[in-house]
Amino acid sequence: MGNFVEHPEYGTQFKIETFEKTLPETLEGLERYLANSNLKGIGPATAKKIIKQFGGDTIHILRFEPEKLTCIKGITKEKAIEASESFNANWEIFRIVDYLQKYGIGPQNAERIYKKLGPDTIDLIEQNPYMLIDLVTKADFRQIDQIALKLGLDQESDKRVQSGIKYALRIANNNGNCCVLYENLLEFCHELLGVSLELIEESIINLKALKEVVIEDRETQEWVYLSNYDQAEKNVAENLIALDNYKNVKEISGFDRKLKKIEKSSELELSDKQLEAIKAVQNHNVCVITGGPGTGKTTIIKTIIELYKQQEKKVVLCAPTGRAAKRMTETTGEEAKTLHRLLEIGKAENDQMQTMDPNVEVVPLDADVVIVDEMSMVDLFIMNYLLQAIYKGTKLVLVGDSNQLPSVGPGNVLKDIINSEKITVVTLNKIFRQAAKSKIILNSHKVNEGENFLIQKSENKDELIDDFFFISEKSQDKILETVISLCSGRLKKYGNYDFAENIQVISPTKKGMLGVKELNKSLQEIINQQIGNKKERKFGDSIFREGDRIMQIKNNYDIYWEKHEPRLEVGKGVFNGEYGAIENIDETEKRIKIKFDDSKIVWYGFDELEQIEHSYCITVHKSQRKRI
Repeated sequence: MGNFVEHPEYGTQFKIETFEKTLPETLEGLERYLANSNLKGIGPATAKKIIKQFGGDTIHILRFEPEKLTCIKGITKEKAIEASESFNANWEIFRIVDYLQKYGIGPQNAERIYKKLGPDTIDLIEQNPYMLIDLVTKADFRQIDQIALKLGLDQESDKRVQSGIKYALRIANNNGNCCVLYENLLEFCHELLGVSLELIEESIINLKALKEVVIEDRETQEWVYLSNYDQAEKNVAENLIALDNYKNVKEISGFDRKLKKIEKSSELELSDKQLEAIKAVQNHNVCVITGGPGTGKTTIIKTIIELYKQQEKKVVLCAPTGRAAKRMTETTGEEAKTLHRLLEIGKAENDQMQTMDPNVEVVPLDADVVIVDEMSMVDLFIMNYLLQAIYKGTKLVLVGDSNQLPSVGPGNVLKDIINSEKITVVTLNKIFRQAAKSKIILNSHKVNEGENFLIQKSENKDELIDDFFFISEKSQDKILETVISLCSGRLKKYGNYDFAENIQVISPTKKGMLGVKELNKSLQEIINQQIGNKKERKFGDSIFREGDRIMQIKNNYDIYWEKHEPRLEVGKGVFNGEYGAIENIDETEKRIKIKFDDSKIVWYGFDELEQIEHSYCITVHKSQRKRI
């Protein structure tokens, strides 16, 4: 049920108020359901045989009399029981998914809730729908509240007001903040809940007594944290100071002589600032090395690795994203891992980590030196777990550009560490000669310094590379036209730029005509038109087509891959930020073949497509995971 509404950007839309999800009513639909439900031992061929044998009694047989399935060739008693157990488990989850739809809770979160609450999930939620605020990080309070009030819960009940307060704090967390000004929290909750300020203040005090929130006084202002955010922040500060102050660390003897020897053998000429940074690692247990593009951060990392490896010290390299770790490996020649993999928390999603115990035990790291690259993308919780894993006596080197966008998760860790002035910081400000030829690098520094772009064409090709152009346009239609023109021919003619190889469109927003969603659709129709009967697969609002450029948007440590170039190689793992193209869509096997830019071949089942999205256009945040 629903009604038609006028959307300011998309025109006439049908707004769904309620809907009911049902099992297929026809035998043909039921066969498709069984073939696509991931039931153990039941594929498309077996599903067809089951429907042919049992017809309308199929669901009853699967639920209550699975032994009858053994009359079908290839189904043993063990397989029948396993299929029945799988079907019944799916049946329970199906009911809960269906039930939670009205609260705005999707299938993935519904399954997570079921695992926490068990078979009584629906009864427990009906008694207190507000518990969903604690169970789902991005649950919509207003939608839950509307249903709860219809069920008869009191508008001024403790459950409602306290859940509204926690919801307000979580909105701030999802926007990257660790805490909220007390007065701002009161104002937001007053508008959200429609109850008195006195009642809200009383509920905040009660939440504080329950140790669910923390109120911190800073000079003349009060800040409110969810307790696990407060604890994580304290852990980071205390562990950084304790690590830096630890005295029992052996320094490299003859450091200057050995450093000069490495310079000579590597034919390096380190700048004064680079030398200062490397000596800071020698003299301090924790240090930050920061600077914009082209200032020599990678050279410093390579020198530190060589210096400590010669002393038979173990150097561990890591980065917050798969793409950043891969690039670190390529530039240093040494293996770098994602922080998730290094800390063995690889299967925890970011929103799950924010509800984990900040004091949870993490596997200790066996390392003498830990170097973290792209530190600007490390959030509060990842930093908390990293510092808990590092032994006192280990050196920690944090490398990154504090002028980049902060992490997608909560906190602005690198900038806060620098601003604290408690940790040694070396800021690189010299752009090296090779990098200085790029107008992209020069202009990135000019932006940070508040200066105008350098856009004039260079007369001396040895001085500057014409790799930066600025096109001023206010009309959205004209901007879209220009983007499509650049991507579909103009850049190809200018410098033989190819979309698959070296063109990436970046937008600051996901919505609107010039947002990622619409630009991906527009660019797909220009770059990868539906010609020659290319196979397609619809998934949600997206249509995946053979030839499409895609991006992995989740770390998947278990997915199998093969490489056939230059020799056969197999392995596991595709990481957030990796790019590739769809080579084949197999409707029979219900899977999609993707070849990634590093030649990995990976097959995704149709039920795994939430891991990928189109990458003709990406957001600014996601562009930080790719070097363009």
